[in-house]
Amino acid sequence: MTAPARAAGERMADAARAWLASLDQGQREQAAWPFGAGGERQRWFYTPTDHGGLPLRDMRPAQQSLAMQLVATGLSRAGYVTVSTIMGLENVLDQVEGWSVDWGRERGRDPQLYWLRVFGEPGDQGAWSWRFGGHHVSLNLLVVDGEVQATTPCFLGADPAESPLLGPHLLRPLGGAEDLARDLVRSLDEAQSAQALLTGVAPVDIVGGNRARVGDGDLLLPLPDVWRGHFSQPRLADRVEAMHRGAEEKAGVRPQDHEAVRLTSRPKGVAAADLTPAQQDQLRALLGVYLGRIPDELAEREAAKFAGDRLGHVHFAWAGGTERHQPHYYRLQGPRLLVEYDNTQRDVNHIHTVWRDPEGDFGFDVLRHHLAAAHR
Repeated sequence: MTAPARAAGERMADAARAWLASLDQGQREQAAWPFGAGGERQRWFYTPTDHGGLPLRDMRPAQQSLAMQLVATGLSRAGYVTVSTIMGLENVLDQVEGWSVDWGRERGRDPQLYWLRVFGEPGDQGAWSWRFGGHHVSLNLLVVDGEVQATTPCFLGADPAESPLLGPHLLRPLGGAEDLARDLVRSLDEAQSAQALLTGVAPVDIVGGNRARVGDGDLLLPLPDVWRGHFSQPRLADRVEAMHRGAEEKAGVRPQDHEAVRLTSRPKGVAAADLTPAQQDQLRALLGVYLGRIPDELAEREAAKFAGDRLGHVHFAWAGGTERHQPHYYRLQGPRLLVEYDNTQRDVNHIHTVWRDPEGDFGFDVLRHHLAAAHR
């Protein structure tokens, strides 16, 4: 691979070892799991459910600092600021909801309910990984023989998507992902729009949900299915089901709308090859908002996959309205790429975004070759 991937892997290993060394035995039982771990490594969430690992609230302040130092090794400066802001929005959301949502625990919206777990032994030999997640954040990083090999799935959300600040500006941690896409869809001519627009009704969530693998034919997952198990308390189970049903009824989603946004191996939408040079620049800027989440040197490696004419294979698809504050959804799809964005909930003030590699999420492809080479 590359020197940048190895340098990033060394930073992650150093930070992971420092954090693990600070933990007592009880904490380590939650924080450090074997690399295989019965498929747990491929489980990820973006709802306010148990993400698996050691939560920040169960760490001493110094341990929390070490945990966040590990998180920072997997993100660019802008990515780290965005993740930190999203975590802080739990306090804002608590107020928005009248401090009333509990999800069966003492505090339902809690900026310390973000979990960190390391799988395997951090180092420069063999495979190990780490996962950090909580409400609206899921980071999944894989290191093989000292080099960072996978950085997806990478999920970031924001609720509220925009909030007031003192002065004329709004707090919009994912505003770039929204504005650049809207500028692009509004720049399309009639023929391009006919290809790009999937349906006038946006889905109420990202279609791939939190599946370990996304594939041809996937439809939107109901909200109860994107938690770590269904609620045993009827009031919570009923609430989640009512939230999903109410969102779809309010949006007016019909069976044909679900079908229109169904995931397919053949990308839907307008191909970048059919865009003007200026529109291609807009598309590249939008893609950069997602690739730019990870450390700069790794983001450059990812961006190289779409350099020059290779961008032409990326498709841009849209569902919903194109005016600000209208429910909307978009997708970027191409070789080794699936980006989904959705903003429909809470009166179009609740964003979900995800960047995935359908072939290489969690390093499936790399590990297959790694294991084959190890057994020769």
